Amino acid sequence: MKWTVFTITTTVDAEDYVCAALAELGYDGVEIIDNMPLSKEDVAAQFIDIPLVTDESDRTSKIRCYAEIDEDSSSENDTESRIAEIRDAIEIYRDIVPLGDLAIETTVTEDLDWINNWKQYFHSFRIGEDILIKPTWEENTEVREGDLVIEIDPGTAFGTGSHETTWLCIEAIRAHVKEGDVVLDIGCGSGILAIIAKKLGAGSCIGIDIDPIAVDVAKENAEQNNLTVVEPENPEIVDGAVSFYAGDVITDREFAASCVLTKYPVVVANILADVIKPMMPVVKDFLADGGCFITSGILREREEEMVAEFERNGYRVTERRYKNDWVSLTAELAR
Repeated sequence: MKWTVFTITTTVDAEDYVCAALAELGYDGVEIIDNMPLSKEDVAAQFIDIPLVTDESDRTSKIRCYAEIDEDSSSENDTESRIAEIRDAIEIYRDIVPLGDLAIETTVTEDLDWINNWKQYFHSFRIGEDILIKPTWEENTEVREGDLVIEIDPGTAFGTGSHETTWLCIEAIRAHVKEGDVVLDIGCGSGILAIIAKKLGAGSCIGIDIDPIAVDVAKENAEQNNLTVVEPENPEIVDGAVSFYAGDVITDREFAASCVLTKYPVVVANILADVIKPMMPVVKDFLADGGCFITSGILREREEEMVAEFERNGYRVTERRYKNDWVSLTAELAR
């Protein structure tokens, strides 16, 4: 299999915005190459989970994304179309942040081990005092008494836990999940949020994702963390267990209806603002009385826009959490 590699030259200040634009275009994995030194405490300073660490300071940045080459189409026309699409999606942020010249270079690569190269940058780290996120392949990790250790191998799914949006969700889950609660994680990725919710006392968890590969990864990670994984035909609650399903609650009405076999005290969606918006009316059917909808993946400049959207859909925003350029909003149905 061959891939077109798009290398976008921009600025360090624009990295979050460029990566958000690429994610909204469907580029699930990006690689950031910059010359900004990052401490271990700054490990979540990029939109991707694992930043690069260098010794020299420079404000330029190169961001790479990958597209599978369609052998049945004109690769030249397809590449030119993608370049234009990428540039248009990023340019909307020109008045907000310095973008640089946005030069976009392309190369072609074979399906080599670039998909696993990021693992050298993923090391154990802490969220708060007692949650330790540990890659499955890392040994000799310092574990303290009372630590909640979560072992993760995200594979090609988003979610090691080190990105700001995931941190914010984990903090909100810890604040809102009560013993025995049923939790629904929409866009579960690697399964990290469902796994942590279960470890923090949830009675059972259901994770859903539009990517079947992510669902498989989530199941493997749950089993790695000694959780009981069950697979009923439709999303349903099995006390004490976690389940993962492939489906789209926004566009697939039948699948969305199957998720309402129970009501959820906590629904979590760590995605992006433009995906959360059409999800709002759907989640109203999922929430139990007094339940909360925890959302993240929202850039700060879109905070008030999203608060207004929540209110327009019959919610009341009850909590806001911040980390760098990102905000997490927790909402309840207005009474």
